[in-house]
Amino acid sequence: MMALFLWGKLRYDLVAMLALLAALALGVVKPADAFKGFSDDIVIIVGSALVLSGAVQRSGVIERAMLFLQHHVTRVRSQLLLLAASVGFASALVKNIGALAMMMPVAIQMAKRSNTNAAVFLMPMSFASLLGGLVTLIGTSPNIIVSRVREEMIGTPFHMFDYAPVGLGLTLVGLVFLRFGYRLLPRDRRAPLTAGEALEGQDFVTEAAIPANSVAIGETVAAFRKRHDGEVAVTAILRDGERRKGTHNARLHEGDVLILQGAPDDLDRAIAHDGLLLEGQHRDAATAAGGESGVIEAVISADSPLVGRTAGRLGLHEQFGVNLIAVSRQGTRLDKRLGEIRLRAGDVIVLQGAFDLLFERLAEFRCLPLAERTIRLGSARKTVLPLAILALAMAATATGLVPVAIAFFGAAALVMVTGALPVREAYAHIEWPILIMLGALIPVSDSLHQTGVTDIAGTWLGHVAATLPPWGAVALVLAAAMAVTPFLNNAATVLVMAPIAASFATNLHYRPDAFLMATAVGAGCDFLTPIGHQCNTLVMGAGGYRFGDYARLGAPLSLLVLLVGTPLILWVWPVR
Repeated sequence: MMALFLWGKLRYDLVAMLALLAALALGVVKPADAFKGFSDDIVIIVGSALVLSGAVQRSGVIERAMLFLQHHVTRVRSQLLLLAASVGFASALVKNIGALAMMMPVAIQMAKRSNTNAAVFLMPMSFASLLGGLVTLIGTSPNIIVSRVREEMIGTPFHMFDYAPVGLGLTLVGLVFLRFGYRLLPRDRRAPLTAGEALEGQDFVTEAAIPANSVAIGETVAAFRKRHDGEVAVTAILRDGERRKGTHNARLHEGDVLILQGAPDDLDRAIAHDGLLLEGQHRDAATAAGGESGVIEAVISADSPLVGRTAGRLGLHEQFGVNLIAVSRQGTRLDKRLGEIRLRAGDVIVLQGAFDLLFERLAEFRCLPLAERTIRLGSARKTVLPLAILALAMAATATGLVPVAIAFFGAAALVMVTGALPVREAYAHIEWPILIMLGALIPVSDSLHQTGVTDIAGTWLGHVAATLPPWGAVALVLAAAMAVTPFLNNAATVLVMAPIAASFATNLHYRPDAFLMATAVGAGCDFLTPIGHQCNTLVMGAGGYRFGDYARLGAPLSLLVLLVGTPLILWVWPVR
């Protein structure tokens, strides 16, 4: 199994499945125990945490907060520290890969506005997410696995914030290092341009009304645009049936219909922040009773029946059950209402409605869906609800009222039931290969203990460290876990190493806590390769990194964790 992981030609979930099959064939794992890993709490916690992270990401709260802060933080090093610290501390509350996924779009946008290469931010953010995941029980899956091993040994698991003293110390030291050490990264790394990114500069036109409670009431067009960073333009104002130009001094009134132009994400933020009523969002197609609804982006082909016709005359909602909520035409400034725009071949349109119906209509309209990217414009967002549900789950686990698995499973169900995250998106946020690997490796890992392998390895390590002082023994376990995790998935590393570390501590007549904590820290700190942890894999393409780039920044950080982590672990968790 380890040889296949090192070879790297097979995916880690497939390797785990083959390992389970081999263990069954050899009789090491009994058929009755083959699939017990899939009912393990770890699988439920990891999957639920990814769903919750997706709901928080969709709410846009963190994104808006970061956009506000970036106006006051303009230097690259300060921006890097802000991004890394935000990801690091968010990783203590949600799964670290979810925290990183939330913040990556913000980092890329911040890099563009600062005329900086995004590669400067992304790898340090990934490393910060790994460090931040060490702070709490649910920050990263190794902590959960190590907690279970402790419960099996002494009857008491690690609790939610038992990891905090060591995790916070290492996170703070790591942030200071990343603040200066980012210069070790090559400056010429850039992600290849994708089809979706090629369309990013393309502005859309949409239509939104100003309701009674909007903060835009009384503002001039210039003030409105400035408040939205100049990213959203008011091309026209419709008031009492008359069209007015969106001049700088024009003042906005309640009931005005604004023709807005900008990038989809910028339009989405402006409409959500100001409480504007997007064209068509009140119609039945937007809520699609009995089915999932959403938005889809498509290009009008040359032979489409939409060419040369307006949405108003087509009656898209009345006859076809979908809403047109935005249009983009390359190189053209559109200032008409959506229903009055005469569509052309090559126009990019955004339609809203029930998903099943949307795909039918695209085929009927002979439009090509843009699968390269997704947009949020027109998707209902509940900003506070996901955070409230997550806070409730965190409080329930921190106080011990509810087990972690039940709290997070219940919270994941709540965000779907309340509509904070549509079911379709929830399943898309779950990383199924990770769950398959966990479910397959748990019985394989258990077999190491049942067959006595962990006792043999622990005895061998005990002989090696017999003459070492306690700090040397803890450092040995920490270094061993850090050495293995670049080549295995971090969860796989701790499934193998935690029982060995526990046996190792028993043979030396030490308390197991420091050794289990060293295993968790070592397994959570893969700074050397893009394959040992999914966070590193996530930023590889977006940052344009090469395999060897990780060690340039990661090797000195690994040494720092070893030098600082060993005395910190012993100070918090004495071995005697």
